[in-house]
Amino acid sequence: MSAPILQVSNLSVEFHTRAGINYAVNDVSFDLHAGETLGIVGESGSGKSVTCSAFMGLLPRPPAVIPTKAKAIFNGIDLLRTTEKQFNKLRGQSISMIFQDPMTALNPCMTIGDQVAEPLIIHKGLSKKEARRRAVEELALTGIPEPEKRAEAYPHEFSGGMRQRVMIAMALITRPQILIADEPTTALDVTVQKQVLDLLHARQQELGTAVILITHDLGVVRRYAHRIQVMYAGSIVESAPAEELLQHPKHAYTRALMASIPATQAKGSKLQTIPGLPPTLRTPVQGCAFRPRNIIGKPELCLTQQLPELVEISPGHFVRNCPGCLA
Repeated sequence: MSAPILQVSNLSVEFHTRAGINYAVNDVSFDLHAGETLGIVGESGSGKSVTCSAFMGLLPRPPAVIPTKAKAIFNGIDLLRTTEKQFNKLRGQSISMIFQDPMTALNPCMTIGDQVAEPLIIHKGLSKKEARRRAVEELALTGIPEPEKRAEAYPHEFSGGMRQRVMIAMALITRPQILIADEPTTALDVTVQKQVLDLLHARQQELGTAVILITHDLGVVRRYAHRIQVMYAGSIVESAPAEELLQHPKHAYTRALMASIPATQAKGSKLQTIPGLPPTLRTPVQGCAFRPRNIIGKPELCLTQQLPELVEISPGHFVRNCPGCLA
């Protein structure tokens, strides 16, 4: 396999607030290769979005604090140590992001065409006329009907699914090397979810873009991801090639997530859920963070005094080595 285009290592994020320190992300490391889709899965508050926002330079520092040992190397540049001026050249051109709520991500005072064309004017130096023409072409490629007419409309005149298509067009119009899709289908109904994800996958195949797909739904990544990384309480608890993880899940949290997918359960049976809530992370995690909610493994065997190490149990398959969660 070729060298990764993004290498994140030892990434931790703390938020220093008036109420104290929130330990949002703890020592996360992963690689991303050209053309692949990396699925990052976990419940709300597990650290998925914060992880990507950190190396995208989207976290105000302070209150966010990132240790000096953390690195995020993209094309030889450490994204965690770059200047805002350098980031302005990278964001929207080499690395793009699709946010989960397109209504708040789009400018309500600008037409759709102007917003899709803007990255070409800023990053590629195209004229407004040429950028507008390219924007209409990109809208057509994302399946928006009558793109020339709809380019004159405003975000409030589009449905949720169409707004998400606009976000995809805007993110891909500069042909970035990396696209981060942060729960891009959360607010959409199931049918539209599939349409948007199929569109995203098709455009990725055409352009060779590497995608980080952030979601709380294992059912989504099982269809689109090459590798899956499961996060809980700010840490990676399991990481493996998609087929390997889905067929041979080891950690109790991964198994609990898979058991919670309705399609995997017998018709009419009681829906499997994970009891309780994730920890607040206002204090550093001691021992196994999943122990209070572990109903699949053996919680009595979970570590209580030390953090379980992330170990490789088979080629490319890593898991937190907690006896209770692996039981």
